[in-house]
Amino acid sequence: MTSLIKKNASGPADDGDANLLINEVVGVPGGIGEAARRGRAAAYDSFLRGLLPERDGVALLAVGGLGRRQCAPYGDLDLVLVHAGVPGTDELAASVWYPIWDAGLRLDHSVRTVAEALSVAQDDVKVALGLLDARLVVGDQALADALIRTAADHWRRTAVRHLPGLREVTEARWQAHGELAFLLEGDLKEAAGGLRDVGLLRAISAAGITDALRPAVRAAHLRLLDTRDALHQQVGRRVDRLVAQERDGVATLLDLRRLQPGASDAARRPGAVVEDGDALLRRVAGDARTVSHALDDAFRAADRLRSGRSRGGNGRPARRPVARDVVEHDGELVLARTAIGARPDPSLSLRVAAASATTRIPIARATCEWLAAYCPPLPAPWPAEARAALITLLGAGAGLVPAWETSDRYGLVDGWLPEWTRLRSLPQHNPVHRFTLDRHLVQAAHEASRHAREVERPDLLLLGALLHDIGKGLPGDHSTVGVPVAQAVATRVGLPAPEVELIGKLVRLHLLLPDVATRRDLSDPVTIASVAEAVGDTGTLDLLHALVRADAAATGPAAWSDWKGRLVAELVARVRTALDTGVLPEPPAPDPELLAGPLPVVHLTGDRVSVAAADRRGLLATVAGCLALHRLEVISADASAVDGRALVECRVQPRYGLPPDPVPLRADLRRAVAGDVSVTQRLRGRALASRGGGAAPRVVWHREAATDAVLLELRAADAAGLLYRVACALDEAGALVRAARISTLGADVVDAFYLVGGWPDDATRARLEAAVLAAV
Repeated sequence: MTSLIKKNASGPADDGDANLLINEVVGVPGGIGEAARRGRAAAYDSFLRGLLPERDGVALLAVGGLGRRQCAPYGDLDLVLVHAGVPGTDELAASVWYPIWDAGLRLDHSVRTVAEALSVAQDDVKVALGLLDARLVVGDQALADALIRTAADHWRRTAVRHLPGLREVTEARWQAHGELAFLLEGDLKEAAGGLRDVGLLRAISAAGITDALRPAVRAAHLRLLDTRDALHQQVGRRVDRLVAQERDGVATLLDLRRLQPGASDAARRPGAVVEDGDALLRRVAGDARTVSHALDDAFRAADRLRSGRSRGGNGRPARRPVARDVVEHDGELVLARTAIGARPDPSLSLRVAAASATTRIPIARATCEWLAAYCPPLPAPWPAEARAALITLLGAGAGLVPAWETSDRYGLVDGWLPEWTRLRSLPQHNPVHRFTLDRHLVQAAHEASRHAREVERPDLLLLGALLHDIGKGLPGDHSTVGVPVAQAVATRVGLPAPEVELIGKLVRLHLLLPDVATRRDLSDPVTIASVAEAVGDTGTLDLLHALVRADAAATGPAAWSDWKGRLVAELVARVRTALDTGVLPEPPAPDPELLAGPLPVVHLTGDRVSVAAADRRGLLATVAGCLALHRLEVISADASAVDGRALVECRVQPRYGLPPDPVPLRADLRRAVAGDVSVTQRLRGRALASRGGGAAPRVVWHREAATDAVLLELRAADAAGLLYRVACALDEAGALVRAARISTLGADVVDAFYLVGGWPDDATRARLEAAVLAAV
């Protein structure tokens, strides 16, 4: 008799109704904070004691949050009914479980003897950890004490042996859920640095391996629990992921509407406050960092202990030099004795961090604390040795992120870059970003190291990647306001004036290539000439090309795609030709298959859709609508007339991941461009049904962006059929579109339309603009 079958273990269907029922039947109080959590635990205890009469040989134990008296507003009950082989245990258990389910509570339960519980704990480390939190609620005290004491003794004897497997499982969880400190929508429980990791720290402390629950960790844990309480209360159900739309409400419940350390310059004015959600995200990030670093230290302590036991506990670990003034000692980097005895030079902390990144050996906590206390500040400008150490650190690849994070945790990074205080844990309010700003910048440098051999100055690429978004959080366009900040850093680091200017140029132009590639006609000489003039030389072009790829990889999967990479590469190739030869490349010739054979012509190849028809007027709108009907997104479109034929050539991608059947797509295109009214009606009906919402759309005009056209740029919410509706509106207003470029940015789009002619009249432009906005 090891357990009962769970019934309704996941709780009722409507969590809101469940909470009402819980309050009525159980009397569980709400609220946030340690007192509220203990109050909920006391209410649950009282409820449970009424379900199980006092008797020898039976004990009801609470584990999990109830065992620790840290009950969340919508948490589970984790219970173990322990017995000494008394008869009627199944019926007794049922008399406890069913009232709990009837009260609408979520329940995880088991029924075991002491021997069975200990046997399961030996085989399942998660059960062993759960028993460390076990607490008697009602029943036989001696029986409960026997299980709790024996489970704790067993864990102390076997913890070192179990921890490698537990660490493997933990790292798999981190891989799945990411790092709470750097995520914009992290899971407070499962992500690295979350509440689940605090449980591991308790277990390691209970094993006597190290004092993992230091005061800073305990304080961080309490704040994370408060945040989860507030999240439950805000949403009205059990949820652990802190999504963007709930941040402000949770922060208000936690009374975080006040100035936070590291806020932006604008927020540092007297009486100013930062946004609630940002303050909350910064606090969660700091707490998650505290937990993560404590767990890293604890795992390393366990590794050292296990290694010492494998040697029989005899002898001392060898010290192996890895860099000047840096040695490896028992799996960690520490300072050489000569470095500690002498007056340290200002570059020492950078050299230690660089050694850690290149060897991927963590820095010992005591070493970090010593460097933070005794390493003198860097002079301005930096000595060459410090500058070289920074570039080595940034170019270390996968070792950069953990070495930088450790250095940041102990305040070393603030000594290198005082600007980092403002950037630390700064949220990025854009759906394509997965990381906070500080982690994004370090990740960008890591990604840039992959392209170091493609550029003449890899050192400037690495530094530019670290600084490219340094203007974020300041008023204005970050690409512009970040230039003087980045140049000030480059000057302090010790770069000569020309290289300082180049760093500023990389910051100012780091969005140029992707913006132009996705929003402008690459066959237009004006496009190529303007980019070539802005870039200036092929060396800078190569740096920008590498930087944009690193930036996109550090942003998230939504920031890059194969088609975007091809467009950027095509732009770079054309600009390189112009810079090398001074001659602008010829525009590509139309698909030759469109110029032969009877009309209409429909040609589908890969991501290209090409159509030729007898009448140019309205052809782009018709093709765009038909593609939307088949769930294809248009990335770019070119319209032209050759030898009396109207041509439309589009690059497309599936809207939902799967390409459409080419046979019906080809048939619909042929019928639509031939003027089949039934197809047109289907197009209009589908497009009107899929209009998107979002912020108010906006139209921006660019008069000098094309050779023979004026550029109308539409910024609006993304929606299926948007290009079709806008193209119809432009056609009905008398505008001739020769090209369109579609750029999707999360839930928004920036659609650029090249309109043939000058369109100099204000009234005519206003009429056209109104027609476009009405179509959106």
